[in-house]
Amino acid sequence: MFSFLSAPMGVAYHIVFALAQFLAPLPAGLATAGAIVIFTVAVRLLLAPLSYCAFRGQASMSALQPKIAALRKRYANQPDRLQRELTALYQQEGGGMLAGCLPLLLQLPFFSIMYRLFLAKTVDGRPNGLLTRDLLTTPLGSHWLTGAGPVSIHGLEFLGLFALLAAVGFVTARLTRAASAGLAAPDQPAGLAALGRLMPYSTLILAAFVPLAAGIYLLATTSWTTAERAVLRRMTRHSGSSQDGVGAGGHGRMSGGAGVG
Repeated sequence: MFSFLSAPMGVAYHIVFALAQFLAPLPAGLATAGAIVIFTVAVRLLLAPLSYCAFRGQASMSALQPKIAALRKRYANQPDRLQRELTALYQQEGGGMLAGCLPLLLQLPFFSIMYRLFLAKTVDGRPNGLLTRDLLTTPLGSHWLTGAGPVSIHGLEFLGLFALLAAVGFVTARLTRAASAGLAAPDQPAGLAALGRLMPYSTLILAAFVPLAAGIYLLATTSWTTAERAVLRRMTRHSGSSQDGVGAGGHGRMSGGAGVG
């Protein structure tokens, strides 16, 4: 089903393996784990322009929510008219939902390749050598509930990974709530709202069922996502404040000029 990913997975495998060889002097098996982190960060840097476009599109959609809610209320009994009005609104504001979704969709193949690389037992028909390496004493191909079990050095390594993922999820949830403050939120069923609150911790649940290598990748990529979105929010907020300041300053100069005249 994912055979079309085989060639790029092979390329990614050789890059990570080369990075691990370069980092070989690191002690305690940190070379391969470090290579996974460096490779993930490098790919995320390459995808940063797409992430920026996706963020801008999502921010635009959030700003449109009050207008969308007003249209839904006004044309609740006229679905055809509602669809026309929504289409016109999206066109007027520059592309609608695709403005945020398309950049995300373009990133999916890269995320799929990275994630599958740290799951697959074979790459290019050969055993995945990355999963045979150790971090401290735990093979990167091992799972939480296998090997020596959760009550062991093996288990402690996974518990440390889970703690870091939980911390990232907590920060993500805090940032999401802060970004949503003051925005008109659509009415949601209680179950859907609860699911939204749990979403930042989904990688923690996933990490309990994947190899240690994939868990390290999840930690690296979710940490990057959280930091990236915090930076983009600050940049957007600063840009908006600067524009407001320029506008206010221009207005002041115009008023001053009028007074002098």
